[in-house]
Amino acid sequence: MSTGRPVPMSAAAYGFDAAGEANEATVAGAPQPADASAPVPDQEAPRRRGRRPAGEDTRAAIVAAARGEFAARGYEGATLRGIARAAGVDPRLVHHYFEGKDDVFVAVMDLPARPGELVAAVIPGGIDGLGERLLRMFFSVWDPPEGRERVVALVSSVLTSESAALMVKQFLTQEIFGRLVTAVGADDPDLRASLLASQMVGLMMARYVVKLEPLASADPEDLIPFIAPTLERYLGGEPG
Repeated sequence: MSTGRPVPMSAAAYGFDAAGEANEATVAGAPQPADASAPVPDQEAPRRRGRRPAGEDTRAAIVAAARGEFAARGYEGATLRGIARAAGVDPRLVHHYFEGKDDVFVAVMDLPARPGELVAAVIPGGIDGLGERLLRMFFSVWDPPEGRERVVALVSSVLTSESAALMVKQFLTQEIFGRLVTAVGADDPDLRASLLASQMVGLMMARYVVKLEPLASADPEDLIPFIAPTLERYLGGEPG
């Protein structure tokens, strides 16, 4: 549900600064060092360093560490083991809270669903009607008020942070549109995936961010007949 608060309009919405780096406080999630002059009770044992105990909001620590790993290495370069190392937890805990790297990325970017679930929902039925099914899934996710807020924050982060742009680009082409093209067995999968991404990201920008009328307020069912044939041509059609 929408909170009614102003929508974040910068990469800071996802923990990135304008220079494309993960915000230190967001990534570390650690308190600032105490005043060295403050007295320390004799009975207090020194705080142990090393792996974080499972009871210390481990999932949040993993998400914060993943934000830094994705910012530094991109989506393709980040690994679950590297995320675990950055979070100071056993790699098995990452697998306990998340089903895979894509699941971690969904949590970092506050996306509404895992890409595998979205792809699985539209693939049955083959190439015929796939563009329509893809668009209906797209509108069902992004058209509600909370979806629109996520779109604006996501696009804003991409426009203001090079690292966020790299992450989102790799995620879209590899985990969503790449999977779709592979599922239908089309040739030139990389080109087709990037063309699909260009169409869908452009639609997101025009409808939800720029609010280009009458596209912005049109009923999705009125838009689908115009856009679906283009998506299906990108997915498996022949050029020309």
